Amino acid sequence: MAREDAPRDSYHLVGISFFILGLGTLLPWNFFITAIPYFQARLAGASNSTTRILSTNHTGPEDAFNFNNWVTLLSQLPLLLFTLLNSFLYQCIPETVRILGSLLAILLLFALTAALVKVDMSPGPFFSITMASVCFINSFSAVLQGSLFGQLGTMPSTYSTLFLSGQGLAGIFAALAMLLSMASGVDAQTSALGYFITPCVGILMSIMCYLSLPHLKFARYYLANKPSQAQAQELETKAELLQSDENGIPNSPQKVALTLDLDLEKVPESEPDEPQKPGKPSVFVVFQKIWLTALCLVLVFTVTLSVFPAITAMVTSSTSPGKWSQFFNPICCFLLFNIMDWLGRSLTSYFLWPDEDSRLLPLLVCLRFLFVPLFMLCHVPQRSRLPTLFPQDAYFITFMLLFAISNGYLVSLTMCLAPRQVLPHEREVAGALMTFFLALGLSCGASLSFLFKALL
Repeated sequence: MAREDAPRDSYHLVGISFFILGLGTLLPWNFFITAIPYFQARLAGASNSTTRILSTNHTGPEDAFNFNNWVTLLSQLPLLLFTLLNSFLYQCIPETVRILGSLLAILLLFALTAALVKVDMSPGPFFSITMASVCFINSFSAVLQGSLFGQLGTMPSTYSTLFLSGQGLAGIFAALAMLLSMASGVDAQTSALGYFITPCVGILMSIMCYLSLPHLKFARYYLANKPSQAQAQELETKAELLQSDENGIPNSPQKVALTLDLDLEKVPESEPDEPQKPGKPSVFVVFQKIWLTALCLVLVFTVTLSVFPAITAMVTSSTSPGKWSQFFNPICCFLLFNIMDWLGRSLTSYFLWPDEDSRLLPLLVCLRFLFVPLFMLCHVPQRSRLPTLFPQDAYFITFMLLFAISNGYLVSLTMCLAPRQVLPHEREVAGALMTFFLALGLSCGASLSFLFKALL
């Protein structure tokens, strides 16, 4: 809620800054998973100059590193870890150090990834360096996002909306960058270098935006008067943060007011004459109220991360080699997923169905398990056990449409329903619990992806 005596956001500079910061926080993850063909070609021993680096889905038998699976798992485990460590970090490390330090670390690690494009290296060391970069980048990203949401908790909710909107576009931006790199017509090495320099520019812009905030009167007004409740706000908004944290899945920019109902205008501040609130709510009591919704959230992300991108990135076009087969996976896997998932999350701005008392929600969530065999039976050229029952491209595109929009809608729905199942003073604990179970679902899905890939 904007304060009456607050200055105006001249030229919307603060809003633009937080939008760019939101975009920058999820660029690294999205650029890694969208470039899976490049990494697989390098790990298969392909030369840097080969045209296969960015232009194909390299899923041959040489893929002994299980890159798709490892990049997903090592991205989500740091998320789960820092979900548990964030409160400790917030108390021990100053906010500016957390934000600037994380941005600089992400920039340096992505610069290393870009530099490796020009370095000839055997697959083993290249895999180890890449996995270490993925792990550290996602660790810093978790700290960065939590800290930025701590700042946003003191500002009008519109700025949280802009931040989430920027995060929501990160996946689409990465997919478009991949398509432009492939269509540029330059040699494969230059194309890959340009692709990995793009997020470096995005992170550099994020650093500049963050450094500009203290010089903007509007931002200075809110951040300089940061209330003592800011730390609680960081915890409360972690569910919003992690709602967009998993595998670069975008958020609906309209949905902030629904998520956890924790905007300042909905949670009145304590006043001296206000009756004392009930004691600290019991975690077990809150869990008893939301356990089914939390389980649904775990299952949604378990299904999603078990096949995306580990299995879906292996699907290729069944048409003859040409432009369509070259662009098939970046368009039909990554770009389509991000757009439809964003649409699914946006739907909760208009309706919430089924409601918190309905048993349809667990049924809808369980039905998503059907996507696992459906994707595994699509056109994956290298398979040794399962047959190909859905060879046509139209099957994969249809499955991806339903998979993405259901993921976005059900994630957003469960995050919106959880606070309705508890008392107002229990929402903070409910938010922290949903945050933990969200990260748990991501990690479970990433772990299961190894099994499903082995069954192909």
